[in-house]
Formats: sequence, C-alpha cells, structure tokens
Amino acid sequence: MHTSPSSSVHEARKALAKRLRDMREDAGLTAVALAKIVGWERTKISKIEHAARPPSVADIRTWCRACDTEEQIEDLLAALRTVASMYVEWKRHQRTGLRQIQESRVPLYERTRLMRAYCSQVIPGHFQTHEYAAALFRGLNLGHQFADDAEEAATARTTRAQILRKPGHRFAFIAEEAVFYYRLGGPEVMMGQMEHLLSVIALPSVSFGVIPIDITRSMHVTHNFSIFDSAQVNVELVSAAVTVTTPGEIARYEREFARLAEMAVYGAKVRRLIEKALATYRR
Repeated sequence: MHTSPSSSVHEARKALAKRLRDMREDAGLTAVALAKIVGWERTKISKIEHAARPPSVADIRTWCRACDTEEQIEDLLAALRTVASMYVEWKRHQRTGLRQIQESRVPLYERTRLMRAYCSQVIPGHFQTHEYAAALFRGLNLGHQFADDAEEAATARTTRAQILRKPGHRFAFIAEEAVFYYRLGGPEVMMGQMEHLLSVIALPSVSFGVIPIDITRSMHVTHNFSIFDSAQVNVELVSAAVTVTTPGEIARYEREFARLAEMAVYGAKVRRLIEKALATYRR
C-alpha cells in the first residue's frame, strides 16, 4: 500500500513512539510505573506512545533516564529532528519564488549518483523543455501566489537538467503515460516537449519507463516522488514538500519504486507511446 506524504510524516511519528514504548517495556516498566517515576500524568505516556502527542527534547531525555537507556538519547533526538523537518510548507518559498527553489536543489543533484523518480502528473523535470516548464510554473504561481518568476524558474530547471550529460550520474525515471496528454501550454508546447523527450531518453545515463494507461495495475497512481541514492526521498504535494530521511521510510519508497518499475514498459515500446502522443499534437 502506498504511503502518502502526509502519512509518511505520521508513520515517522509512530516509529519514534514505538521506539519509546519498546524502551519502556524492555526496562520492565508499565506506563503507570513510568509516569510515577517521572512525575507525569498517565495520559501523557499514552499520548506519546500512540503518536497523538510528539515528545519534546526534555521528554526524550527524561524518558531515557527513567529507562536507563541514556546512550540512546542522541539517536532519538536525531529522529525527533527528522520528524520535525519532514513537512515544509510551500508558502515558505513564496517570497523567494520558484527560481530559487530550482537553484537550491542543484547541490543535491550534483552529489547524487543514482536518482530514481516517479511522475504521475507531469513530464519528469529533467526532461522538460523551457516552454513546458514555464507553463507548469505559471500554473503553480496562480495556485500558490509565488513570486512571478516562471520564465526564470524554467531557465533554472532546464539549466539544471544538463546534469543528465555529466559523467558519474545515473537516472531511472518512471512516468504514467497519461502525463503525455496533460496539455500544459497548448499543442505547440506539447509537440515540442514530445520531440525533446524522444531525444533525451536516448542518453546513456537515462533509463525511462512508462506505465501504459491501459495496463491492469497492481497498485494505484500515487504522488510524484524522487529518491536520491538511498539517502533522501522528496515527495511533492499541492500544499507542501516532504523530505524523508529515515532509513525505514526510504526503503519503503524504494520498494514502491521497484513495484512501479515492474508495471512499466521500456525501450521501443516507450518510443511508440511517445510517438503516439506526438501524433495527436501534430493534427
């Protein structure tokens, strides 16, 4: 089952809560006993262990001392920081605009050796033409009231895509066939995008799979996500961007990507699907 971005945050909170509960049980303490030792209400223990209330830094330190597991404090605090930073609202970027977002991601792309991405709504960003990206960003500007810098953001995105031709990087992208038919910028823009797509997927660093519209699916369409090596996953929602760095969560996205890859077609079959879409824009 797919883990959505919002549930990824909740799952990370649940994982932290489970670690604390396991720690208490391993120490041979009931929830009532722990509450008595640390001077808390019994309900606070329950809320923390059921992820209904996030623990504070002080709570974790107190919990570990009571369970005689102080050696785990720093690891648990790191997990707490990860949970706190996973959900980043798009409105934080409104003042700086979309161009800054594109440019800020360059270091991440530069240090990544294997990038895997699934796209259910748009052509993969590394494959986008300037015109297609500008149309996409203009739509985002309208929906989120970012600074009006769609053209500059499109230039930053297409400039960033030059990494496809740099040695030492590999890219495995999967897209839904439906994205070939979502008309961003009109038929002329889409025709140029399809023609560009045919050329860029031939690059030796690129593996491109497409999930056909008429396939019998083993899982439903999900949100766009990108996996950077096995170190980080970025998931994009309408209202937020989620960064996942917890190893267990990353592994779940890797398994999901593998399942999506099994449904995709490759090579000549992909070219035929692109050419079929291109023909609709040439009419």
